[in-house]
Amino acid sequence: MYFAALLARTEDGWEASDTELDDVETLSDLADLAREASPDEDTVLVLIEQEDGWFGVVRVDGEEDPRIYVSDAAAAARSSYGEILLTDELLGREPGDDGADLDALDLDGTEDGEPDEDADGGAVAGSADAVPHGPVGDAQVLEDLGVSEKELRSMTEDALTEIAEALGASEVLETVR
Repeated sequence: MYFAALLARTEDGWEASDTELDDVETLSDLADLAREASPDEDTVLVLIEQEDGWFGVVRVDGEEDPRIYVSDAAAAARSSYGEILLTDELLGREPGDDGADLDALDLDGTEDGEPDEDADGGAVAGSADAVPHGPVGDAQVLEDLGVSEKELRSMTEDALTEIAEALGASEVLETVR
């Protein structure tokens, strides 16, 4: 089960709204959705969680590029919403680096599409479809709002509630849950 909400910072505090992500296909779409929630270009947080799986925070400050934190990239990669957040840049890949380089393939029939392996037989970290287990992104995304990197990295269950409490926005978030 998924939950997604927008928290927009205003002069009067935080305003929350639940949001449907069905029409969101890219990070750019998600950033545009966040910007629409705050006509004054204030900070907007997009909070997404999959129950007992992972959570993500996308921070949009006006026209700046979104800042992203995902608690477990491997779990998020198995989710259509998670795939929106896991950009090539966030995963440290070159854009379009999602397939094998045809010039580098050994086409003598011995490879049979098996992943590259290191000397111990494990998949090479640079393999195109390698997604790290654990957190990725900007763990300092909420630092100036009162949630330290250490606190964010230690959150697991009910992380969005913990974030909202730290921001002083728990009541408004609960109204949209």
